[in-house]
Amino acid sequence: MSPADGEAPRTGTRAAGRPPRVVVVDDHPLWRDALARDLDQAGLPVVGTAGSVAQALRVVAATRPDLVVLDLSLPDGSGVEVIRALLGPGHASGFTGSVLVVSASGEQADVLAAVKSGASGYLVKSARPEELVDAVRRTADGVPVFGAGLAALVLGDLSRAARRPAEPGTPSLTAREIEVLRLVAKGLSAKDAAARLGVSPRTVQNHVHNVLSKLRLRNRVELTRFAVRAGYDEISDDPPPAGQR
Repeated sequence: MSPADGEAPRTGTRAAGRPPRVVVVDDHPLWRDALARDLDQAGLPVVGTAGSVAQALRVVAATRPDLVVLDLSLPDGSGVEVIRALLGPGHASGFTGSVLVVSASGEQADVLAAVKSGASGYLVKSARPEELVDAVRRTADGVPVFGAGLAALVLGDLSRAARRPAEPGTPSLTAREIEVLRLVAKGLSAKDAAARLGVSPRTVQNHVHNVLSKLRLRNRVELTRFAVRAGYDEISDDPPPAGQR
């Protein structure tokens, strides 16, 4: 499936209630088309597909999707190159969505390279179709998603990073921002975090936006890295005083 003829580029910012628009990048046509069909049937519109690094960047630029589902093994390079081009420091791609890696490899080096480059999630291709569809929905909603065994691998790397000294000059956060940060780092959606805190999902989203802005972070994956490195993942589950809500 290719971008619709004459379709104007759209931003990656998704309007409330609109399903995420997806681009699928994989060099195996049968697998790529099957995944695109499964996502379309699940109400997740696939607005473009690609089979190489160069084609992926062209299709993303033309369609401005909310999410890119990406394989790491491509004929003209690595999927990590795509992630860095879309999300890396100083990138000029205009892409504001998320990247979910779906690869045959579950090797530590591949997983960490993808995550450190900016991917919001990582699944292996042995995942069931319903798992893939659910992962696409959650990743598009800003929730880091990792397949069985991969979450522990990523958290292990984050825990090692937590032993490094914190960078000087880190902006201070309010008690409520820290509480939201801790829940987001655990993978809770804005709705679930709001239920835990007794506030509205919009309030949680505002706190997340403020924390990202203060810390100059781009997404929830980077937010999770910061939470572990700063030790916020060890904060008690006791709710904060009502006056701090």
